[in-house]
Amino acid sequence: MENDKSSMVKIGIVGFGHLGQYLVERIQTEGSESGLTLAFVWNRNPDKLRRSVPEKLILGDLRDFRERGSDLIVEVCHPQIVRDYGKDFLSTAHFLVGSPSALSDLDLNKQLCQAAKKYGKTLYIPSGALWGGQDIQRLNDSGALKALFVRMSKHPSCFRLTGDQCSDWTEGEGRRVLCSGSVAELCPLAPNNVNTMATAALAAGTLGFDGVKGEIVSDTALMDYHVVEVEVTGLNGFSVHTARKNPAKHGAVTGSATYNSFWSSLQVCKGHGGQLYLC
Repeated sequence: MENDKSSMVKIGIVGFGHLGQYLVERIQTEGSESGLTLAFVWNRNPDKLRRSVPEKLILGDLRDFRERGSDLIVEVCHPQIVRDYGKDFLSTAHFLVGSPSALSDLDLNKQLCQAAKKYGKTLYIPSGALWGGQDIQRLNDSGALKALFVRMSKHPSCFRLTGDQCSDWTEGEGRRVLCSGSVAELCPLAPNNVNTMATAALAAGTLGFDGVKGEIVSDTALMDYHVVEVEVTGLNGFSVHTARKNPAKHGAVTGSATYNSFWSSLQVCKGHGGQLYLC
């Protein structure tokens, strides 16, 4: 049963890579059943949109986003968009951040949370590939979270690092730790590959980006999936260790299951007040 158009949540999609294309297609084909409709789609290269998106929905200049009256704006392209437009987006709409590694910049993090509170809009962080994010958040809120570690292992072709840590890989070399440290240190090195770690750091607010630790591992044996391991340590010997295998095409930055996770998160984003909200 289709929803009344006046009650539909109008969504602006910023970015038209694999995830952006997936969301646009699902909103176009299934959105009416979930009360979702497109307000606009923006991409750095608008020509890429024209075969898949009606001309009336293409936003040529992102600075004109206010004209489209979006209820929710979804960033699925690059952390720089979060830095450049995040506060402005929140002045008129809820904002779903697909590149939460941007929030490792504590000043930006604070500014976006303040904007959400000021305008009564929600800053949404999707769970993505993080398993148990809300459990981590509850443990954190209870004061019982003592430590959190996240290891992300992928085939080297899946990494988009800012340095040359993975430039010399050869097929069959096996497992290699590329970098380890606090999530605050890892986010600038691999902004497109550590969004799961960033989400974990946001869920574990008392530890934050400096306190949550991570490790990025290249493994040529991982031809068909990514592995995300999460180690949670609480009080009195409490601990949880999860290992999530996410099917992924060779060279893919985002695993297949993360697409469905993002779609589920999108359907939650209908307003949770002026706060940061993990969905």
